[in-house]
Amino acid sequence: MEYISVFDMLKIGVGPSSSHTLGPWLAGERWLKWLEDGAALNKVNEVMVHLYGSLSLTGKGHGTDLAVMLGLTGADPKTVPISNIHAVVDVVNQTHRLTLGGMKDIHFNPSMHIVFHKEFLPFHANGLMFEGILDSGEVKSKTYYSIGGGFVEEVDGTPPVPNLQALKVLPFPAKQGADLLKFCHANNFSISQLVLENELSLRNDVDIDKELHQIWGTMLECVYKGCHTEGSLPGGLHVRRRAAKLHQNLKIDLEYSTSREWVEVIRKTPIKFRQIFQWVSCFALAVNEENASFGRVVTAPTNGSAGVVPAVLLYYLTIENHDADWEHIKKFFLVAGVIGSIFKMGATISATMGGCQAEIGVSSAMAAGALTELMGGTPEQVLMASEIAMEHHLGLTCDSIGGLVQIPCIERNSMGAIKAITAAELALNSDPGEAKVSLDKVVSTMWETAKDMNSKYKETAEGGLAITVGMINC
Repeated sequence: MEYISVFDMLKIGVGPSSSHTLGPWLAGERWLKWLEDGAALNKVNEVMVHLYGSLSLTGKGHGTDLAVMLGLTGADPKTVPISNIHAVVDVVNQTHRLTLGGMKDIHFNPSMHIVFHKEFLPFHANGLMFEGILDSGEVKSKTYYSIGGGFVEEVDGTPPVPNLQALKVLPFPAKQGADLLKFCHANNFSISQLVLENELSLRNDVDIDKELHQIWGTMLECVYKGCHTEGSLPGGLHVRRRAAKLHQNLKIDLEYSTSREWVEVIRKTPIKFRQIFQWVSCFALAVNEENASFGRVVTAPTNGSAGVVPAVLLYYLTIENHDADWEHIKKFFLVAGVIGSIFKMGATISATMGGCQAEIGVSSAMAAGALTELMGGTPEQVLMASEIAMEHHLGLTCDSIGGLVQIPCIERNSMGAIKAITAAELALNSDPGEAKVSLDKVVSTMWETAKDMNSKYKETAEGGLAITVGMINC
């Protein structure tokens, strides 16, 4: 990849997993578009969906079967009403009828037409194949790979569809941290300025602000909803939500009616030192409890790690700088996006490929670097903070219990956010020339660690906590 946009790293979607839910959902949409372009959609009589590897092993817990059904209906994860999701799936399960792409009504029995294969396909652990049997008997099939963060790839010899990034020559093509530093020094840029220049070569400033406002609005609503919703999470673990109780214990006495008013109330509320950690944990838990409930979140860089970036940004807005405005939020997202892209291009952001270091570790690095710039850090200190955050997540496994994005995933977002803040403070109080490990070195190390890691610790529910805690019927 020549360049990964901020808007590729920060995508609005539906939980609980970017690789196991959002990716398969988007793959279904892409397959429908391929059928439609080939004038075959209205000729489809039957559909088979084959899930392989990790998508099969933990697909039930991650809602992969639900996601492919929703993708086949043509629903958009960015805009579909969350309240409609289970209703649509329930209708399919009860009637065994599915409206393909919102156009063609077909017989579809999930227990028959979605097949879970334990074997792994060669390219990636998250493989799935859609087969459409036409009225004529001809089969139109395609294989897709959900490679993490909602990214979907095809490996069948078909040239990739040209995208916005591929059609443009970027002013500052940066694939590594060293590239960022080179361009920043040559142009006297901050990292956010450099990233903005690249984004401006792809879209205009109005569209950039519009999309970033949508991302921020989605994050804020997600945190707000998570802080005001009680009860238990879906799935056999019966995990109780904790963000709402934590929020209540923090005792905000002023009135508010919207998420934005709520943030302003927090900013006006005196906060003790111990409460800082409680607020950060509350923000992070809120997002990932919503994610576990099939809520709408922003991948940052994935759904399972979606709570770290908004928690750290809200820490800055509500605790560190009460005068912060939209420009601070914008800079935070620009820096976080480019840090995530460096890990994506140089290693992986998929727990299926790299364990949880590739998700919580990367999200913590993204948040640490972004916070460091807002706190006045130099480009060198931004990269140092990102390196420190990842360095202390190296080797982290993905061993979710029952294949659900709940234990230990939700708490890990809280820990990742706290580590990001600590990493930023360490970098800000260090001489940039003191760094013994560069960001690029830690990216390379993370990838080597990922390749060495036993597959049972990579989102298969076959090792670690998933086994030692015992088999739980989910």
